[in-house]
Amino acid sequence: MKLFTTLFLSFFTLLALAQQNTVLEKPKVDERIEILSIVFRLADSEEYKSEQFKLYSDKIQAYYSPFKNHELIQFIKNLRRTNGVGYDAVMSMAIHLDNDLNPIVNFTGDIPDKRWGKENAYQFAKLLKQFYKDSNSKQFFESNQPLYAEVSKRFLPIYEHLELNWYTKFYGKQPDEKFVIVNGLGNGGGNYGPSITLPNGKREVYAIMGTWQTDSVGMADFTINNYFPTLLHEFNHSFVNYLLDKNPQPFRKSGAKIYKVLAKEMQNQAYGTWETMLNEALVRAAVIKYMKDHKFTKQEIEEETTEQLNRGFVWIEELVSELEKYDNQRDKYPTLESYMPNLINAYHAYAENINTYVKRLDEKRPRVISINEFKNGDQNVDASLKRIVINFDQPLLGRGRSINGIDKSTFPNFKNITYTADKKSIIIEWDLEANKNYEFILTGLAFKSPKGISMKNYKISFKTK
Repeated sequence: MKLFTTLFLSFFTLLALAQQNTVLEKPKVDERIEILSIVFRLADSEEYKSEQFKLYSDKIQAYYSPFKNHELIQFIKNLRRTNGVGYDAVMSMAIHLDNDLNPIVNFTGDIPDKRWGKENAYQFAKLLKQFYKDSNSKQFFESNQPLYAEVSKRFLPIYEHLELNWYTKFYGKQPDEKFVIVNGLGNGGGNYGPSITLPNGKREVYAIMGTWQTDSVGMADFTINNYFPTLLHEFNHSFVNYLLDKNPQPFRKSGAKIYKVLAKEMQNQAYGTWETMLNEALVRAAVIKYMKDHKFTKQEIEEETTEQLNRGFVWIEELVSELEKYDNQRDKYPTLESYMPNLINAYHAYAENINTYVKRLDEKRPRVISINEFKNGDQNVDASLKRIVINFDQPLLGRGRSINGIDKSTFPNFKNITYTADKKSIIIEWDLEANKNYEFILTGLAFKSPKGISMKNYKISFKTK
């Protein structure tokens, strides 16, 4: 991303300008994050099973596979079934433990996360210490120190682009938090922003960054385009989440109404409540505001906006405009917290218009209009058919392909998938078997409009004769 050189401020300059006690350390690998990620991987937690950084996940597999039946792993599996412990609850537990894996603060029904529960949290910490000892995890981490150092070194260019002072200026809040950037090597595309209030009253806010991109030799590769917006995102949470926590009631009716319409899209991203959805929306709108304030290109801002529309935040453009209204009236509204009554009113309007926003986006989505060789659902398709052409109502972006299976037994044997010259159709080449049911889903992960708007999932099913 083309950022002005003024974006980069050294840490000491930042302190002088902000006149605050905020600390921003260089990125690092944290063994607490890694051990939590590892044990939840061993418990087959889908969100912690990524092999995107295969060089590292293979090391985990080789070292820890003998411990898959450890008492801790069975405990985790049961916790997931009964309490839904996963995703950010896992990372929240990690930062609530010290380097010896003892609780830093007293656990309660809500600390480190309400999904744990007090008794389960203490029992987990006890079993985790035993697991660490039984598996001799100290040896694993010591052997990987050179890898950890190299990964964090590679993340430095992302770190150096972050202007922490913007948060103070925009939110009007002088933070006394300590900000910590952690490279989560085993987390794949999972990124988390947990925080902890220490016994001395000081607060630490984490941006735990996943590792989902590698170079030609399999080493972690951090590009500005893929990682910087995520880093911006995670730090925004510490300035945003407390606002709704302080006074959720005025947002309840509108938030619930919006969530009801978009529940599927939100749940697919592990956003299980309207409160989480509203926090995510405000954080994502703030990222776009940061990009505008720092003169990102029009294309970069449009791409980020489209990404949020595709994720179901169909009111994101209106919310960004609302943040711009706030920023243009700072004499009247010195902090975002002082502007919250306006956001309450804005959300009443968003809720009333939510179906309009959904329809507006749907009208821009590419749609399948026909299949040349048969009709979708046909029960008499010739098994000797070697190729089909699927036609859309508009040209596609033409980058990549995204097709999901429903069941391995019904997934066709694809040979090749290409675009026509006008990009209004895709050509699928395959081998079929006689008297067999087939089904697959075209998804919006790759099949998008030229402006990046994703198609809705489209299921194709048929039977050969």
